[in-house]
Amino acid sequence: MEPELLIRTEGRAGRLTLNRPKALNALTHRICLQTTEALEGWRDDPTVSLIILDGAGERAFCSGGDIAQVTAAGKAGDYAMGRDFWRDEYRMNLLLSTYPKPIVSFLHGFVMGGGVGYGCHIPHRVVGESTQMAMPECGIGMIPDVGGTYLLGRAPGHLGLYLALTAARMGPGDAIHAGFANRFLAEAEWDATKAALCETGDLDALPVRYTPESPMAAEQSRIDRLFGAATLPQIIAALEEDDSPLAQSALKAIRRNSPLSMACTLAMLRPAPLTLEEALKQEYRWTWRSMEHGDFIEGVRAQILDKDRNPTWKHPAPGAVTEAEVAAMLAPLGTDELTF
Repeated sequence: MEPELLIRTEGRAGRLTLNRPKALNALTHRICLQTTEALEGWRDDPTVSLIILDGAGERAFCSGGDIAQVTAAGKAGDYAMGRDFWRDEYRMNLLLSTYPKPIVSFLHGFVMGGGVGYGCHIPHRVVGESTQMAMPECGIGMIPDVGGTYLLGRAPGHLGLYLALTAARMGPGDAIHAGFANRFLAEAEWDATKAALCETGDLDALPVRYTPESPMAAEQSRIDRLFGAATLPQIIAALEEDDSPLAQSALKAIRRNSPLSMACTLAMLRPAPLTLEEALKQEYRWTWRSMEHGDFIEGVRAQILDKDRNPTWKHPAPGAVTEAEVAAMLAPLGTDELTF
């Protein structure tokens, strides 16, 4: 059986390759634990100068977390599996962001949800022409987690809320504009670049090219106008009055999403968390409760397991979610709080 994560050193580099191409390299709990263990082992290893993250196969760096098992356990009333997974995943996310050695991620194809957490909190984030990045969690009854609220909160204007509520896909230029990536490199150059990084252990081996155009940057003023309102019903009203393709596409996405997830996401982004650690702690409060009190199990059933695309959410519309319900999902967990 092929390992889920390829862990090795090549020259001066420690290399981690997500190796579940048939599952679009979806993260498992084991992958998170193995990543943490490998990084801790290389931290003080003088022969390792930098770390390279990438994904096997042509279709995805990482499409998100593998949540089928978590959902099955939650449906049976066992919430511990999901809580353990998210706890260790979020700890890994913070470790990646604070690691003392340079880390470079090569983000091809689908980079979504957990893939963003795995590859986008580090200093050197390379995208290519195939990159399609998104945070689609509100559509499965979740919130943008794995530090997603931190990245979304730092995006220009109200772009972060637009991305969170619509799951709009970012191409390479958009990902750089939104702050999820910071370097474009044609994918034909990736193998040679990785080889040079391994050989030299020097970031000078990362070429500086150009940044592709960003369609979202061109729409930034429209996004800011449509998503600047204080409440979800007000945002929906603004979208209903705008006949642009962007507004109509956004409206369609929002009408499919979990009202509770969207209301909580709005609260988590206004105000935005100031640090990644703060974001992860707040996200964990929500995901800890997500199966028992949220729409997560129903969302995964409808969108991923049964694929009927017809979830029955706890609330009929965004305006039906109360401030008290949002506050309850985000309240401190006491002894169950996420620690690092």
